[in-house]
Amino acid sequence: MPKLTILPSNSIGANFIPAEYLPENHNQFTFRNQQVNKPQDYWRPLKSEEIERLVKNNNAATDWTQVMVTDEFDTDQIANNRFFGLVRIGAVRDVVIKHHDLQLPVGITNSIVVSCDIGDDVAIHNVGYLSYYIIGDRCIISNVNELNTCNHAKFGNGIVKEGEPEKIRVWLELMNETGCRGVAPFDGMIAADAYMWARYRDDEALMKALTQITQNSFDTRRGYYGTIGDECVVKNSFVIKDVKVGTHCYIKGANKLKNLTINSSIEEPTQIGEGVELVNGIIGYGCHIFYGCKAVRFVMGNNSNLKYGARLINSFLGDNSTISCCEVLNNLIFPAHEQHHNNSFLVAALVMGQSNLAAGATIGSNHNSRANDNEIQAGRGFWPGLCTSIKHSCRFASFVMLSKADYPAEMYIPFPFSLLNNNVSKDQLEVTPAFWWMYNMYALERNTWKFKGRDGRKRKVQHIELEALAPDSVEEIFDAMYLLELWVGKAFYRKQQQNLSQLTDEAMQQKGKELLFSTAEAVNALEVLGEGMEKTKRKVLIIKAYQSYHAYRDMVYYYAVNTIFNWMQHDTSRTFADMVVALQGNRETKWANFGGQLMREQDVDALRQDIGNGKLTTWNQIHQRYDSLWEQYPLHKQQHAYASLCSVLGVSNLTQKQWLEVLDKSLVIQEFVKDQVYLSRKKDFDNPYRRMTFRNEAEMTAAIGTIEDNGFVKEVRQMTVKFNDLVKEIKQRG
Repeated sequence: MPKLTILPSNSIGANFIPAEYLPENHNQFTFRNQQVNKPQDYWRPLKSEEIERLVKNNNAATDWTQVMVTDEFDTDQIANNRFFGLVRIGAVRDVVIKHHDLQLPVGITNSIVVSCDIGDDVAIHNVGYLSYYIIGDRCIISNVNELNTCNHAKFGNGIVKEGEPEKIRVWLELMNETGCRGVAPFDGMIAADAYMWARYRDDEALMKALTQITQNSFDTRRGYYGTIGDECVVKNSFVIKDVKVGTHCYIKGANKLKNLTINSSIEEPTQIGEGVELVNGIIGYGCHIFYGCKAVRFVMGNNSNLKYGARLINSFLGDNSTISCCEVLNNLIFPAHEQHHNNSFLVAALVMGQSNLAAGATIGSNHNSRANDNEIQAGRGFWPGLCTSIKHSCRFASFVMLSKADYPAEMYIPFPFSLLNNNVSKDQLEVTPAFWWMYNMYALERNTWKFKGRDGRKRKVQHIELEALAPDSVEEIFDAMYLLELWVGKAFYRKQQQNLSQLTDEAMQQKGKELLFSTAEAVNALEVLGEGMEKTKRKVLIIKAYQSYHAYRDMVYYYAVNTIFNWMQHDTSRTFADMVVALQGNRETKWANFGGQLMREQDVDALRQDIGNGKLTTWNQIHQRYDSLWEQYPLHKQQHAYASLCSVLGVSNLTQKQWLEVLDKSLVIQEFVKDQVYLSRKKDFDNPYRRMTFRNEAEMTAAIGTIEDNGFVKEVRQMTVKFNDLVKEIKQRG
């Protein structure tokens, strides 16, 4: 039952900060004056004739001396209001403020205003209760039931104010529904911060430091007002409580907004639409949230979207992402994530970006054991197909695609760029490594181009590696190549009916490598079985092991040459000899994906240590370290590329002859890429079942164009010409 209290009539607008929390040498308006940042002589008291006209316009105040105005004050624009406490009003002129087709006169009508600062040329109409807010210039606040701030408002930040118990701190229960990986949200949090906090739970010093850094990032004293920035529109909404709103924000038809920071600017305005309910969250710049969405305990990165009834709960959604019509619980989602369609569901997962969940995909079960659901970890480029269902716990390498199926058990898929198929008729799991490279080149090559085009951020605080082939995925390729060698060797000896327990892994791997460098027929005649990939007793079959292995090798070549070319192009005088000196060294095999930014594990360890021992004491300092590592990353990546090329060739350093052979091979690979981009897209145009809905060729061409018109196909052809020219130029350097 609600608890109601009877108070004296003069209590409204008074003693916002309880006496026990009022700092020494401060008054009720100290923090407010700091927030509004205007000189005290900006306002003046009302004149007696102004009060008289205001009263005639059916206005009332508990104390007219507490209503302050500027010299530009048209009393005719103020009607049917009640004012409580100190209310300071900026310029009020006989003008109209317009937003789209909505035109409202500047002024205040039919509203209750409690202890607020109101900017110049603001239109406030039909606001049932407006209290403890600072409203910027040229705003519209219309048809809002309640717009209110309490003295201990935290605006979505995971802190505790003076006098509050620790138990009220807001935590985001990411990656695991038990809350064992909880992080405290804060304004400015990026995916890298959330990942570090949720991931390294065994680092007690780091955990303690991150909580303290977040607590210290905000003033924990009571008495801060809610703010609405310049040129905002808030209309036709019900309850807005303890919300900080940036400039140029547009809020229309919201049901409930509570304990939020909504970042917005003229360059990156944020919009919140009809039927939305948002509680305990941080919303990034340039976000769009529309049509009945619900979010509770959440962070949304910059340029991200919730649409059409999406539910985001205990989750972090990275930059440049969209969730539409879906339910998402206990997730940490890195940038460039797409999830649509009304029957999708995702729970308790780490999804590492550049991902796409198709209609009907159920990622995470509820439940598949007697305990709480556990975790799913999906590398970059995760792509489950239509109506795919997977269970906790699972782990997937980068760019794993799942064909439509109900996958019956937990899985560990270490093959990047692979395709999974649950073959029900044969009761076996089938894995095709390097599938994207062999059969889906259009999507693979378009990956970087697509995500760069969708990056609408002006503030790029979170650094993102968008290349599909990067140190993290290439290291997974090396691990996958080792497994193929080992399992092909085992398949050979199994066919020979030899006792595998009498053979070492090294011997079986060497035999597998020998076979993989012989003929496709020799390998394809074997039944290559995966191990430890599914928690069942059924068979896991590796499809096209020979082709996949050599596709992986070509992918390493392609990554290495293109990355080294970036180093060569930085200075056109650089030669092969310069490259060997600058890039040689051991291959760094351990990389971490920090919210989309790749870092060497050794740099991550140093970062964690510097936070834990107090060397880095603010989130700004931590973000500056990210920036520094991002500046170093191109060289780290180029050194890794050179070392990867040496590894795939089986040498410690390249000779010039080997380098020239690599360049010649790269021409062949680039031609293959160009052709496969064309052919993998052409299948859509040649498919008779896609063509049958058109009356004739002319209608089809008019509707969807031709393969020759495809912009990305054209771009890859141009890239190939430039690549060939660059190879010639680099050969000439010597």
